[in-house]
Parts: sequence; C-alpha cells; structure tokens
Amino acid sequence: MSIASGLRGRHLTRRLVQLYAGLALYGISSALLVRGGLGLEPWGVLHQGLAERTGLSIGVVSIAVGAVVLLLWIPIRQRPGLGTVSNVFVIGLAMDGTLALVPETDGLPAGIALLALGIVLNGAATGLYIAARFGPGPRDGLMTGLHRLTGRSIRLVRTAIEIAVVATGFLLGGSVGVGTVLYALAIGPLAQFFLRWFAVPERDGGSDIPDSGSHPHTSGSSIQNPGSEPVAPTTPDQAILRR
Repeated sequence: MSIASGLRGRHLTRRLVQLYAGLALYGISSALLVRGGLGLEPWGVLHQGLAERTGLSIGVVSIAVGAVVLLLWIPIRQRPGLGTVSNVFVIGLAMDGTLALVPETDGLPAGIALLALGIVLNGAATGLYIAARFGPGPRDGLMTGLHRLTGRSIRLVRTAIEIAVVATGFLLGGSVGVGTVLYALAIGPLAQFFLRWFAVPERDGGSDIPDSGSHPHTSGSSIQNPGSEPVAPTTPDQAILRR
C-alpha cells in the first residue's frame, strides 16, 4: 500500500480518526507500562535501554528507532502507507506527553493497576490502527517483509526479532519483568478482539477483517483453503496478529 492509495474509499473520516486515535492510545499505553515499572513490551525495552544510554526521552528514541526500521524497508521492498509514517511520529510524541503528565508511582498495587491498564489499552490501540487499513507500522512491516523475503514463518520471524530486541534492550538497561511476559501472552488475544470490534466495513455488509467463524483466535494460525495445505497470511492484520 502506498501512502496515497489509502486515502480513498468509504468511511475515510472514520478510518483517519481510528488511525490517529489508535496511534495516540498506543503511545499512552506504552507510557503507562513505563510508569508501572513491572516490565515493558519488547520494543519498549529497547527504547528504554537506548534512552538510558543516550539521555534522550523514550519517545524521541521511539521515533528514531521507527525511522531507522523504516529505512530497512528499502532493501526488502516494503512500501509504506500513511499509517506507517504516522506511526513513527505519533506514538513517540504521545508517549512523551503522557510521561510528562503521569507521575511516577510507588507501591505494587499502583504498578499492577498501571500494567493491566496499559496492556488492555495497548490491545485496543492495536485494533484501532490496524482496522483503519492505512498500512502496518515500521516494526510490523519489517516482520512481514522478512517473512516474505526469507520464506520463514511469521511466528519464527516475529519471535526472532522480539528476542533480539528484548535482549539488546535489557543489556542496555531496559526494564524486563513480569509485565513483559504478561504483555506477550495477552496482546494477541486482546488485539484480535479489538480488531473485530473496530473493523471498518470495506463495502456494504462486509468487512475486510476475515471471518474466522466460532474460533476467536483463528487469525493467529494458518489460513485454511478447503482441501489444501495451510497458506501464509495474506493481509497485514492476519500477519501482524499471527503468533
């Protein structure tokens, strides 16, 4: 998807609102995880570690890392959408803004509350901006691009990237804890739920979010063709949510 190609079709205003609301909420939720102090999402660990080493704010580091990852799209021939470029800037700005407003907390109960709220809001944010259909974020596009280039499964590529990101961030001083594990376990089901909740119909009576019948996590597995072997995900939301 090119940047211009997403700016047409029905429900454009709703999709734009969802895109920017989702990206802002993603930054807010990531900031709440920082304030919770019980562990961050994988890329958040890297951002925090780099922020500790450079003295930059974690939001500015998030923007810088997003820009670098976006440059990596060039050799793997990924094309950005409006959501891709917006992702780089909006999340980091929202994160720094939230950290400026939300004070540090003391005590385990407050940390647990912020962790739970941050994870749920992050799932909602993911559903909002993916359902808007303006292209994946830089990090998700890197994953799907490497999947296409190497032929390796989405699950393997995503796991390898996130292990490398967490390990690097931890060595740099990023926060890894129970929150990191809980995030990894919860974000897939939460994002899948909210993706369906916020789905924008592409045409009358339909949605471009695939129907997985009675199984709420079908997009977390291979897509089945009758009488054939499972095939790889074919849309960004299927690929991103596959775990």
